[in-house]
Amino acid sequence: MTQPATARRTAPFQWLALAIGVIYLLVGIVGFLITGFGNWVEHDHSQTLLVFAINPLHNVVHLLIGLLGALLWSRPGRARLFGWILLLGYGAAAVYGFVVVDDPDVNILNINAADNWLHVASAAAGLAIAVWPDRARGARRVDA
Repeated sequence: MTQPATARRTAPFQWLALAIGVIYLLVGIVGFLITGFGNWVEHDHSQTLLVFAINPLHNVVHLLIGLLGALLWSRPGRARLFGWILLLGYGAAAVYGFVVVDDPDVNILNINAADNWLHVASAAAGLAIAVWPDRARGARRVDA
């Protein structure tokens, strides 16, 4: 049985966008179980999720990224937009983190070295999502 010409297949980069979105949503939710809802910009590296330092503001960022992934994964153009957001957002977060990691006065997201490397990996995943070849659609590009 063949699929109708209008049927869409979900591309691997879309599944990656969804997976990253769900993971970041869960990290944001679990993060609040660890930090609570007070001291939004506290710099306390003893508050960690696995080895990653967090605070309530950092949890909100994770929730927002997760929500974007969950909302944008379903269409190729939107998934690619999420990829660009990851690349730019987490690329900037990595640069910021490498600069402020040891300065509690400006490290409002409570970023540690492990966070920095996760942000680099997240930016790389964003690049992969943004430029992943869409062989299922051939040369034709379907946006939005």
